[in-house]
Amino acid sequence: MKILLLCWRDSTHPQGGGSERYLERVGEYLVSRGHDVIFRTSRHMNAARSEVRNGVKYSRGGAKYSVYPTALAMIAAGRLGIGPLRGVDVVVDTQNGIPFFARVVSGKPTVLLTHHCHREVWPVAGRVIGRLGWFLESQVAPWVYRNSETVTVSAASRADLAELGVHGAHIIENGVDPIPAHIPIIERESPIHLVTLSRLVPYKQIEHAIDTVASLSDATLDIIGSGWWEAQLRTYARERGVLAKVNFHGQVTEDYKHALLARADIHLMPSRKEGWGLAVMEAAQHGVPTVGYSFGLRDSVLHNKTGLLVNDEKEFAEATQRLIRDSGLREKLGQAAKDFALGFSWDSTGARFEELLHGLGQQSAD
Repeated sequence: MKILLLCWRDSTHPQGGGSERYLERVGEYLVSRGHDVIFRTSRHMNAARSEVRNGVKYSRGGAKYSVYPTALAMIAAGRLGIGPLRGVDVVVDTQNGIPFFARVVSGKPTVLLTHHCHREVWPVAGRVIGRLGWFLESQVAPWVYRNSETVTVSAASRADLAELGVHGAHIIENGVDPIPAHIPIIERESPIHLVTLSRLVPYKQIEHAIDTVASLSDATLDIIGSGWWEAQLRTYARERGVLAKVNFHGQVTEDYKHALLARADIHLMPSRKEGWGLAVMEAAQHGVPTVGYSFGLRDSVLHNKTGLLVNDEKEFAEATQRLIRDSGLREKLGQAAKDFALGFSWDSTGARFEELLHGLGQQSAD
């Protein structure tokens, strides 16, 4: 099959994250199974208009907003037999807030992939765009994709979709990349190392992690990741008087990322909303338990088994302090988290996606 994957970013984008990696890994698995896969996404600085990476053909055009109409125009042209998107058998339309609405023009089976609903996230975009975005996500997208197959990554996200009238979504969880064969050993700088692996944007609420380290006398916080909110976070840490205890690492190599995770005692994930939380599993691979909010991580963190889930910022700090005091509990949760992470792989994710797409392709052929 020729499969078109649509996403507003890919992992090479400065703000690319877990949802982009998910789609890339699915694409790479599909290529390994003999399928022709095109990943259509936006352009960004230093990105080639087209390239092949791990067998997946990347086609880039448009920016933050123009990526959507640009992709639709190419899909329409492909339907007429023009351009690189001609001959597509099935489409996967990723909804990062809003989808591409590819079903309107593709003429082929189109699967909607959504990691989580963005009700709590849209206000960051401003009053006008936020309201428009939520209207498109909550009203227009469910109507356009009625009776279509929808994929999401957790039971929590499927429940959110059901509230919007989208029922029967397939749950296909994230896989996890293997730990690099060789990772450096980083010396400890303090008795307790906390780590946050995240894009730096407002809804990730990294301020809560900074507040937590501010309440501790013997801890350091490693922040791994980049984003447009970084300057505000640095200012916030300075105002809280803990800038010296907070290390902003930015984007790092895979081996260094895993070295920082391996050094950590506790992974903090104060995000306001997550569909799954890929960073949780990456920390878990090193036996590091996560403290996070129950409304975003209740599928990737098993409360009191692989980590601790809380409901507000006060409980967030208290749960972190509890794990610091109780090293036995911390180690118990960390080992269980490590065992839990072993149950997830990109091969499993890709195989389930392929099964779904194969079925749709057969229906279209019939």
